[in-house]
This record gives sequence, structure tokens and C-alpha cells, in this order.
Amino acid sequence: MPKPVNPYLVLAVATLLPGVGHVLLGQQARGLGFVFFTLLLGFLTLHLTTPDTSLIGRFAGGLFVWALSIPDAYRIARTRWELWRRQAG
Repeated sequence: MPKPVNPYLVLAVATLLPGVGHVLLGQQARGLGFVFFTLLLGFLTLHLTTPDTSLIGRFAGGLFVWALSIPDAYRIARTRWELWRRQAG
């Protein structure tokens, strides 16, 4: 079994760019799904909220999906890392 991507690297990448952590893990469809729904819900909440809503509130839908993608990518990377470590050791 080849050495998987370090979970901390995946965590850093997923924190900076939504969905890219999944792409780094080889799950392109899942990563692009997170990107799509982050942009879609960010766009929807931007246009459905009032102008006096805070910036975070205006993009709350997209930020919510982004926040869900971070631990998901890390969990997958950590699971692969631990399985590799147990097999290698």
C-alpha cells in the first residue's frame, strides 16, 4: 500500500480551499461537490439576506458547507494514514 497524504497537510489545504482536501485525497467528485454546494449556498444566502446583514451572515450557507468539508476530508485522510501505519508497522 503506498504512503497516503499526511492528514495535517489535508487539513491545512481543506481549511484554505473548500473541496481541495478531497481532491488531494483522490476523491475529485466529492471535492467538486463540496465546492459546488459551497458556491451555490453562498450565492443563495448572499441574495436572500438583507443588505444590513453582516458579511458572515450573507455567506452563511457557503461557510456552513465549507465547515462541514474540513473535518470530512481530515477524517478520510486520518483513517487512511492509520490503516497504512498499522500495515507498515
